[in-house]
Amino acid sequence: MGGRRRTMSDASGAAAGWDSQRPHAAVSVTFDNLGEAADLERGLWPGGEPLGRHFSVRRVLPRVLDLLDESGIRATFFVEGLNARIYPEALLEIASRGHELGYHGWRHEYWAGLSPAEEVQLLERGVREMERLNLRLRGFRPPGGRLNPSSWGLLAELGFTYCSPAGEGAGMLEGLAVLPFDWRLIDAYYYLPRFGELRRADTGSEDPLPPHRFGERVRAVLEKIVGEGGYASLLFHPFLADREERFRVLNEALGVLRDLVRSGRVWCAPCGEAATRLHERRAAFAGGLRLDLTQT
Repeated sequence: MGGRRRTMSDASGAAAGWDSQRPHAAVSVTFDNLGEAADLERGLWPGGEPLGRHFSVRRVLPRVLDLLDESGIRATFFVEGLNARIYPEALLEIASRGHELGYHGWRHEYWAGLSPAEEVQLLERGVREMERLNLRLRGFRPPGGRLNPSSWGLLAELGFTYCSPAGEGAGMLEGLAVLPFDWRLIDAYYYLPRFGELRRADTGSEDPLPPHRFGERVRAVLEKIVGEGGYASLLFHPFLADREERFRVLNEALGVLRDLVRSGRVWCAPCGEAATRLHERRAAFAGGLRLDLTQT
């Protein structure tokens, strides 16, 4: 695993770009993955095991939705298209609670390296299945965090208005709003073995980190953007929130964010609404967008 960052623009951004009448700091709460789609793609799902009973949907998702209701926060759920077939009721419940659904591949296929033909097939399949549920996809988060050169045009052709690859900042690129996520603002970075090399580069050790370290990072980033302005995407995985100590970190993070919103210091919105603001005020967001080409 190795990585490098590419700065997409060198013009200076505008701190108050989100809206002159709103805070200059913006946050989106996001959730990635649902059900057994990723395990199926990676060959980890036990043969003969029935589909449609995954704990992330049956146990964790209801708790997450109730917690979001209590916090008054609307989120974006980037889900695999297969869930439109296996868990249509769950997707409709997410939407009915006022949250946004974004696309995360058909079965969580690692996106970087796909051919344009493969991309078209997977994107069209997901859009079609979601539309059968009367759900419109506007945003895409590539599994693995990286897009291909062909991705930008294909997404625009299929009606996507934004994407959320790995990186920092926020801005416009190739006609799409770009709302990146930071690897170090993902629960998986702290908990999963496969992020060991990235943790070693940061901390000197590949060992998983305790949940409170993730909570500390979230609070530090929120404090920073309140003071300096900018955009942050908080990223959680329902399948990682089944343990109580991890769910507690999610609860505490939403509580901190709720208080910042109520005090008028942060604007919190689903990615789709943030993307709309980027499209409307694109000149205010020139500069500062960096895409992260880290391999994970």
